[in-house]
Amino acid sequence: MISLTLQILVDAFLLGGVYTLMAVGLSLAFGVTRIINFAHGEVLMFGAYGAFFAFAGLGIDPLLSLPAVAFLGGLGGYLLFKTSLEQILDSTGINQVLLTFGIGLVLQNLAVIMWTGDERSTTPSYSFDSWFLSDDVVVAKGRLIAFVIASAFIVGLLAWLRWTELGRATRAVSQSRAAASLMGINVRAIYALSFALSSGLGAATGGVMSFLLPITPFMGFPVLVKAFAIIILGGMDSIIGTVIGAFFLAFIETAIAYLVPNGIGWAEGVAFFLLVLMLLVRPTGILGTTGRGA
Repeated sequence: MISLTLQILVDAFLLGGVYTLMAVGLSLAFGVTRIINFAHGEVLMFGAYGAFFAFAGLGIDPLLSLPAVAFLGGLGGYLLFKTSLEQILDSTGINQVLLTFGIGLVLQNLAVIMWTGDERSTTPSYSFDSWFLSDDVVVAKGRLIAFVIASAFIVGLLAWLRWTELGRATRAVSQSRAAASLMGINVRAIYALSFALSSGLGAATGGVMSFLLPITPFMGFPVLVKAFAIIILGGMDSIIGTVIGAFFLAFIETAIAYLVPNGIGWAEGVAFFLLVLMLLVRPTGILGTTGRGA
């Protein structure tokens, strides 16, 4: 029983890091722009394909292609914001939802047209390796590497938000658009930057997941649901809350997968259950707020 408990803790901890990276970009974009990006899962999907084609076509390890994948994802997010989302910033929330949902559908179908629906994956050697902490406790090397990379991205984001001028400006805009504007901050430029960072983090998550999960044009929706569950658990305007929500979901899913008969199938439904429960009980999440200044 002790070995099983330790295995659950190890697997959940490593999964929590990847889940945090998966959701933190979505949380950043919403916290600053108040736009819920329903195309975030497709951004992740394109990042996974980018890592795959770099690996299959050029022989570049997914870890080495991550900077390029993140940069191109960020550039795509910036262009997407400037060409479409910026035009509806003052529109109603339903218009923003419909636009991002439509963009997601376009990206998904574009991927099907270009690459078909066949499953693909990157297969670096570490994706198959494991380390044994004891006779009964195994650490998957791929998951450990993914956790380290996710942690580096998250720590880098938090450091940028706390100690750089642009990061402080981003935090100011997230707290009050009007006050930030009065202080001379270019609010729309910060919106565009935040959306670019969000997309870059999403694409980087796809690059990490390219050696953990099968890559298909349809992988974005399940990821999006989990990301929404995570940020609603933690609070949609709180990055620290997102970290808490990610690890909470990871621990619940892992425990169910190990302890419940046919648990892997049940674990996939946990995100839906927690999403509905949190919306009913505490819509602002663990660390979220009721709103922000105009």
